[in-house]
Amino acid sequence: MKLSNNALANLQTDAELPRYDRSQLRAGIVHFGVGGFHRAHQAMYLDQLMNEGKALDWGIIGMGVMPSDARMRDVLAESDGLYTLMVKNPDGSVEGRVIGSILDFIYAPDDLQRAIEQLADPQIRIVSLTVTEGGYNVNPVTGEFDQQNQAILDDLGNPDQPRTTFGLICAALKLRRERGIAPFTVMSCDNIQGNGEVARKMFGAFASASDREFGAWVQRHVPFPNSMVDRITPVTTEADRAEVSERYGIDDAWPVVCEDFAQWVLEDKFTSGRPPFEEAGVQLVDDVVPYELMKLRLLNATHQGLCYFGHLAGYRAVHDAARNPLFAQFLLRYMKTEAEPTLRPLPGVDLDAYQNKLIARYSNEHVADTIARLCADSSDRIPKWLVPVIRENLATGGEVALSAAIVASWARYAEGVDENGEPIEVVDRLADQVRAAAACQAEDPLAFLRQRDLFGDLVEDERFTAPYLRALDSLHAHGASKTLEAIMGAELSA
Repeated sequence: MKLSNNALANLQTDAELPRYDRSQLRAGIVHFGVGGFHRAHQAMYLDQLMNEGKALDWGIIGMGVMPSDARMRDVLAESDGLYTLMVKNPDGSVEGRVIGSILDFIYAPDDLQRAIEQLADPQIRIVSLTVTEGGYNVNPVTGEFDQQNQAILDDLGNPDQPRTTFGLICAALKLRRERGIAPFTVMSCDNIQGNGEVARKMFGAFASASDREFGAWVQRHVPFPNSMVDRITPVTTEADRAEVSERYGIDDAWPVVCEDFAQWVLEDKFTSGRPPFEEAGVQLVDDVVPYELMKLRLLNATHQGLCYFGHLAGYRAVHDAARNPLFAQFLLRYMKTEAEPTLRPLPGVDLDAYQNKLIARYSNEHVADTIARLCADSSDRIPKWLVPVIRENLATGGEVALSAAIVASWARYAEGVDENGEPIEVVDRLADQVRAAAACQAEDPLAFLRQRDLFGDLVEDERFTAPYLRALDSLHAHGASKTLEAIMGAELSA
């Protein structure tokens, strides 16, 4: 049976269904970037509260601006916003649940005025974001807002016809100010260190570029809480759709699969109220930064440590690579010797247990996460997750050999051909640039590091370039597995 509001009453299924009357829900949140992660995380937390009779005025309106968002618009329109969430436990058991917290989806290019008016509605008190690391328009070297981006220039030149998240949100904030409506809170849920502060800086810069006085108002009155979010959510496959149909009798065009682990640490800084997130297990704190660093520099950075070496060594499933003791020990050593020394104090957190738990999570075969997913968009990931670790360790005299090997594995991967001569599809917004840099490595082994928009001046620091060159040379001469063996034998970190 196809999911819809009308179908819920007649659906015979083992999946848990919403226990609340969706017709009585009211929207309180607009979310940009409705994908698998948002639906396995924020929307799931809200659904949990709604099942307890809480947060019934905090329903979600999804909003999209990218061409790829049109498909989500169509799928959610057919299902009245409903979808199936399958939680895959390490023991192979599966928990199915139909989530009902998303009430509507607006594809902004269809009707810009409708999108802006929805954002300006006084009932909307939070605008949340999962727009990926690349969605904040940050120059990776300067850390400043990139005002030369053509889409940004277009929005600044045509403020009544915004096409970006920045333009839409700022147009709505201007309208709210004119109408005497309190601003909403902008809540980033992306994997960026200090994501709230980054959002505040970038949206403030866009607002100031359009109107200096308005920009100052945004900086003064709009809250941008920091948050740390965590749940492994692989790309939905045809096999997932078939499993939902077979297990639960549900015809769902876009279900979501995720691991059993979920975490959300959120700064309690909101202007017009918020759902009682803490009653759903969210950690509300005054300072998110220590938790962010732990997650970004341990989980996210080790994803990158696993994926390029893994693909080059012939792995295509994350759990297969993570179960290789050589890979697991490499990741654990990176976390202990290079990442952990850059973290902030985390009273009550057992970092050894957290690090071992990460390896166990990666090894969950039932989640069926892919190496390809982790390899995508590296130019947005490595500079934000791994380069800060490198810089801090260089500044303090810490170790960087394992981080250098991870960057070298990306450089080798970006050549676009694996160790068996098979082509590698480099999925990245800067794919042409990184492939071109990697293609020059035979003549100039430091060519990849010369991409200053990604690495800044790292190419000038021999403490980093020396282990990088040793790792890259070994990758070319001996392959990924032999290189890891040499690293774990300390031969490359001398």
